[in-house]
This record gives sequence, structure tokens and C-alpha cells, in this order.
Amino acid sequence: MSFATNDSATKHSAGVAITAEEISSGEQKASDEVARYAVYLGDDSLMLGQRLSWWISRAPELEEDIALGNIALDLVGHARFLLSYAGTAWGKGEDDLAYFRDEEEFRSVRLVEAENGDFAKTIARQLYFSFYAYELYSRLKESTDATLAAIADKALKEVLYHQDHAAEWLNRLGLGTEESARRMQRGLDELWPYVPELFHDDDLTRSLAEEGVAVLPSSLEEPTMSRLTSAITAAGLQVPATGTARGGDRSGEMSEHRGYILAEMQSLARRHPGATW
Repeated sequence: MSFATNDSATKHSAGVAITAEEISSGEQKASDEVARYAVYLGDDSLMLGQRLSWWISRAPELEEDIALGNIALDLVGHARFLLSYAGTAWGKGEDDLAYFRDEEEFRSVRLVEAENGDFAKTIARQLYFSFYAYELYSRLKESTDATLAAIADKALKEVLYHQDHAAEWLNRLGLGTEESARRMQRGLDELWPYVPELFHDDDLTRSLAEEGVAVLPSSLEEPTMSRLTSAITAAGLQVPATGTARGGDRSGEMSEHRGYILAEMQSLARRHPGATW
């Protein structure tokens, strides 16, 4: 049972295939450390894609049904690439890692797991994550790991649209009515405490960054926050002053929404393991 259908046949300029199937069956295998890093990034995309899919048939206008659905598919596609590559280290497939890991085994940040809330809160979450993802993939495409570089190169093209979409709505809501601005500000304020978790370094990311494989999360903080600050103020809104949420790492110990997301996402695969159609 495959959890996405938006593979691309595009290949990195170096000739590395980036379809999930070719990553799984290719000659390059991830080391255990690289696989764990790929899981970090893949879980972020998977959780956010699952959250966004809720908006299909519920968005405020038909065009947004399509836009948010396409962004969700992009993110799940990124998850497929990353989890497929991670699985090469452990003899597992993308579905094994998406559907048959338990809650405490996921490594997503809490920002992507946050509840959708109203449309403005969803846009705030998209704004924060897409601006971060742009900085991440802009640098990761220079990774010394050819497969990670190829995945980043493909993902960056789609993330460019994701951040433009979020920034456009930030402006429409922030510069719109009094009520739309109030809701947009509330969404920004509620999610701001979870943004620092995106920039948390640990032993794994430090080690891989020193080797040129990964991007050190803390190195992304200044450029991401600078651009976020500019975008928020240009929309007539206030940069939040709320503090940082407790936790701050990817252990999942402080996650309160993950179990509910997985219960919905994994139920069919676990009820009918190995099913195809």
C-alpha cells in the first residue's frame, strides 16, 4: 500500500534518480546515521502533509482545496523520497517506516504536528515551515551525499511555491479586514513557541554537518528568522514575542498530537497489512 502517487521521473543533474522506487532499489545505501537524519526530514514532511490533507473539501474556496491538496502531495512526496532512502539502511520500505512505526519512533518537530485550527493558523504553520524548508533544501542540495542532494534539489522547486503561497495569504489576511488580521496574528502567536525546535542541533546533525552530509539546523535560524520577520511586518502584523515551548528536540517526549495523527493515518494499513489495489 503506497501512501502517495506523485513520484517524479526528474533526475538530479549528477544523474541520481529521485523516484522513491529507484532510491529503494538503487546501489547507494544510506548509513545508519544518514538514515536517521533522513527520517528527521521525512517525518516532518509526512506529518505536515497529513495535516494539510484535512483541508481538502474544507478550504475557504475551491482554489484552496486544490492548492493545499497539491502542497500536501508535494510534502508526502518528499517524505517518500526520504523514508525510502532511510529504509535502505535497515532493509525497510517507505510504507514500513510510515505505517508500522509506533508513536515514540517518529522524529517530527511539534510545529508540523500542530492542529490545523482555523485557516489563518494553518497559513501561519505553512509560513514558518516553508521558509525554514527553503533555507534547508537550498543548502542540502550541496550535500556530499548524492541522494540527499538530489532529493533536496527536487524538493526545493516545490518549496518555492509553498512559501510563496503562504506569504501571499499572510498578506491577504494581514492587510485584509480587522477580523482576518486578528486571526492571522493569533495563528502566528500560537505557533511561534514551536519554531525554535526547527533549529535544534543534536549529536547526529553536528556529526553529519561536519562531514558535509547534513545541514546544521542552527545555521538556518538567522536567515529564516530574518525573512520571516520581514514578511510578517510587511503584512502589517507583529512579530510574536511569545517564549519557547518546553522540550525543543526531536525525541517526541513532549508531543501531544502525534498519536492522534498516526491513529488516522496508519489505521487502514495496520488493519490490512500488505494490501494493494
